[in-house]
Amino acid sequence: MTMLRLYSRPGCCLCEGLEEKLRGLAAAPDLEVVNVDEDPALQARFGLEVPVLAWQSPQGEQVLPRVPPRLVDEALLVWLRRNGFPGRSA
Repeated sequence: MTMLRLYSRPGCCLCEGLEEKLRGLAAAPDLEVVNVDEDPALQARFGLEVPVLAWQSPQGEQVLPRVPPRLVDEALLVWLRRNGFPGRSA
């Protein structure tokens, strides 16, 4: 299975909300939460643009578009697949 990476920061309500939605999915992907504030390079890369979702493909890290905040449950899974995340099939 391919792991989904959530670039996040503590106290970010959008980050925490997205993490909760992802962990609550019936077919929840493996999720790694990365605190961008612990790494100056990640701070510079993402700034205030968190939450950011990404996954590792054979071609390198694939950053997904911003997740629409109203997506939940099956709609969120469909959105992930439509945006290239292979999920459990990889």
